[in-house]
Amino acid sequence: MRIILIRHTSVAVTRGTCYGCTDVPLAETFPAEAAEVKRHLAGYNFDIVYSSPLSRCRKLAGYCGFPDPVIDARLMEMNFGEWEMQRFDTITDPRLQQWYDDFLNVAPTGGESSMDQAMRLKSFFDSLDRSDPDRTIGVFTHGGILIHASVLLGGKTYDEAFRALPDYGAILELHI
Repeated sequence: MRIILIRHTSVAVTRGTCYGCTDVPLAETFPAEAAEVKRHLAGYNFDIVYSSPLSRCRKLAGYCGFPDPVIDARLMEMNFGEWEMQRFDTITDPRLQQWYDDFLNVAPTGGESSMDQAMRLKSFFDSLDRSDPDRTIGVFTHGGILIHASVLLGGKTYDEAFRALPDYGAILELHI
């Protein structure tokens, strides 16, 4: 089974802002970026399409011809809790240094750890119908999900996956 993960396009958020699971608007460049994603997806025939509930993913799915994807909250970006919509360089929470030291396992205050997000994604993958090995699934989602998918299905280490964070609008093809 092929899983095609599509990262949303650029967001209208100041660089360095921790926006995670906040429903933020897309950048003004959306039409051009989305057209490029749609062009790259033209060769795929999806049996089913899923999306994060956040509008930045749903809007891209709609633009690409999938106005009614199956919405699944397990595909959301990481919840940064009290840090949401704060610039990383202005967060005064003493827990921030612990998170920098072990961002995979330490959760932001009131949020979830990266490993919590990975377990959400694993649950999503485990729930997929694998009866047809020729099935192709489209997933409109976020950078954090693509990182975890690269590890869970792509054989990368977390160091490799974080160093190669896919750009906005990137498409990642993996197999189960």
